[in-house]
Amino acid sequence: MVDKQQWWKQLWCDVAAALVFYTCLPIPWAITLDFERVSRYVPLVGLLLGGILGLLDAGFYFVGIPVLTRSVLVVVSWIALTGGLHLDGAMDTADGLAVQDPQRRLQVMTDSATGAFGAIAAVALLLLKTAALSEISSDRWLSLLAVCGWGRWGQQIAIARYPYLKPTGKGSFHKAALQPRDILLGLLLLLGLSGLKIVLNRDAAIHAVVMATSGIAIAFLTGAWFNHKLGGHTGDTYGAVVEWTEALLLCVLTVL
Repeated sequence: MVDKQQWWKQLWCDVAAALVFYTCLPIPWAITLDFERVSRYVPLVGLLLGGILGLLDAGFYFVGIPVLTRSVLVVVSWIALTGGLHLDGAMDTADGLAVQDPQRRLQVMTDSATGAFGAIAAVALLLLKTAALSEISSDRWLSLLAVCGWGRWGQQIAIARYPYLKPTGKGSFHKAALQPRDILLGLLLLLGLSGLKIVLNRDAAIHAVVMATSGIAIAFLTGAWFNHKLGGHTGDTYGAVVEWTEALLLCVLTVL
């Protein structure tokens, strides 16, 4: 009995640490948390984040805010809840990839100053998310859950599959903590989300299948593309995988 209680306590502390690390949600005892295992729980963090965004979107709808303005508010809230962590990584990655010399790319990515290509990447991501979300008229909350979850599962895949290019970087501990079962559990959790789509609407089976297969494919491909360009990943590219997977999957969901 004691072991089970200790296990639940450890699980709660690890999830709380992941929320503190990846979001701006206030956790009162954040100073005492251990952040070594946060990469195990990123899909769950994504689902929690998507749930909050879905509730915000429902609240905006309830007070009569038009869909485009509502989508802008949701995307802005999206950035606020994460502190721009992943967007900043996507911007730094874009600046690095703009450099022709592969040997200088990592050096440019560590520069805190935002270049032109980083700004362009940020604008492109925000426009894609806002426009795509504006085109989704039903089950917006489920779409937000899906893209936030699959984006972070893509981060797990990038952590597990590809070398980390900065042994002393902030993200170096992610790879050591992540285990294959964590990726599998995240996958099952997100596939269950597609199953929920079918439970809510039996006629939406094709939609659910496409949402799941697109999430898997985009999550794999974004990580593979950045690995192809850089020969591995950094904390910045992990953020870029999250952002581009979210944006591209939202675009796919508009077709459905």
